[in-house]
Amino acid sequence: MERWRAARGFTLTELLVSLAVLGLLLAGVLTLQQTGLASYVWGAARVEAQQSARSALHWMAKELREAGYDPAGAGLAAIVEAEPARVTFQRDLNGNGVIDPTRERVSYLLRGTVLRRDAGGGAQPVIEGVRSLTLSYFDAAGAPTADPGQVTSLWIQVEVGLRGPSVTMGTAVSLRNAGG
Repeated sequence: MERWRAARGFTLTELLVSLAVLGLLLAGVLTLQQTGLASYVWGAARVEAQQSARSALHWMAKELREAGYDPAGAGLAAIVEAEPARVTFQRDLNGNGVIDPTRERVSYLLRGTVLRRDAGGGAQPVIEGVRSLTLSYFDAAGAPTADPGQVTSLWIQVEVGLRGPSVTMGTAVSLRNAGG
């Protein structure tokens, strides 16, 4: 019993100081982890926006290059509607000289924050989170035009990203089959 009385423990003051130091250390670690998580979320949102924009531009450009395809020589117009946020084009994929409005006439348009593709069966979503879609049309001389019959190339610009950072990408598309 004499040994227990001689053994000295921690005082209340020492215990409170050590708990305060531990609390400050944990607060610093938590702050560091929150900052890292915020950076990760920001980066992931940016990558998602980049991938969405790149995918949309790829498919739009691929299809627009086919605009005006007319193996039957029926005098098919490549671009039907040339609006700042909407483009409608057509191509005779089966070569019968008649445009099938459910497959061979396509529109890309922005509704709200969703870029949509309409091929006659309703406007289906391509990508979401679009802040803006800008279409610029050019004639054979490279001058801007609003006449769908004179369009031989386009500049497509899309800004994507509603949560966090936004990404703006653009691409130039030359219509392979436009008469201009």
